Amino acid sequence: MTKEYNNKIKQLVGEISLSYEQEQHLVPHELGPLPNRDAIIEITGKLRQLLFPGYFGKKNFEEEIKEYHVGALVTDIFTALSEQIAFALKYNPNRQENYSSAEISDKAQQISLMFLNRISKIREYLATDVQAAFDGDPAATSLDEIIFSYPGIFAISIHRLAHELHQLEVPLIPRIISEYAHNITGIDIHPGAKIGKYFLIDHGTGVVIGETSVIGNYVKIYQGVTLGALSTRGGQTLRGVKRHPTLEDEVTVYSGASIFGGETIIGRSATIGSNAFITKSVPGGTSVSIKNPELSFKNKVSQTFISD
Repeated sequence: MTKEYNNKIKQLVGEISLSYEQEQHLVPHELGPLPNRDAIIEITGKLRQLLFPGYFGKKNFEEEIKEYHVGALVTDIFTALSEQIAFALKYNPNRQENYSSAEISDKAQQISLMFLNRISKIREYLATDVQAAFDGDPAATSLDEIIFSYPGIFAISIHRLAHELHQLEVPLIPRIISEYAHNITGIDIHPGAKIGKYFLIDHGTGVVIGETSVIGNYVKIYQGVTLGALSTRGGQTLRGVKRHPTLEDEVTVYSGASIFGGETIIGRSATIGSNAFITKSVPGGTSVSIKNPELSFKNKVSQTFISD
């Protein structure tokens, strides 16, 4: 490097260092290591192996060594997850308690163990989601196909993991996990959303489910559906307020529909048609649809028009 460029690099370093001092909210000073996104994604991959044994691991799942296989996975996950949770707890800007490093480490291990104790419950729910996908899609040829390839199952499996960590009040990590699934599938589910059994996202791209959404059992939604807030102008003052709708059991929401508002309840067995825009509650058993627009078809040969 020439002297000229060396001086320019020194000047550049000085400018960037000064920006660190000026924009301190972008620099977590003296807090130690932050949660590592790559490590969290790797942990998520191992959790998927735990949820669906034999599907996503590098080795076949053999009944004879089931306990060894599960034991190795659980140990790896517990160790890695505890470390990342400890980083998140130490980082947490909302933390008021002044815990020692040893106390944070112990708390992280407690949370990690509580989370792993919920794996059986998560698998119970996922089994119903896979069955719902098979029952609801005539193009599905097997449960294996659904587990391996359906983006909706990928998204809901990741969500159910993130949701339990969210319930345990783990900072950062649940959102990192949910955005990982969002990035891959185009399905955006906030880890705070509460979702019942037999949940089906068909196709899925463009689905958005907000933080305070509540979804019952046997609910089916299609691509492009939004469960959103009427307004977020209040910003942080709306934290903890129910802003997103409730879908009761057996609701179906077709593609492109948007449902907004924390007080909006879609009643049991209601059907919301494609592209509907809903801001008020819909009684159970109701079918909501948009009236078809008038269509005109021009026959290029006869130059006649046909209206519908």
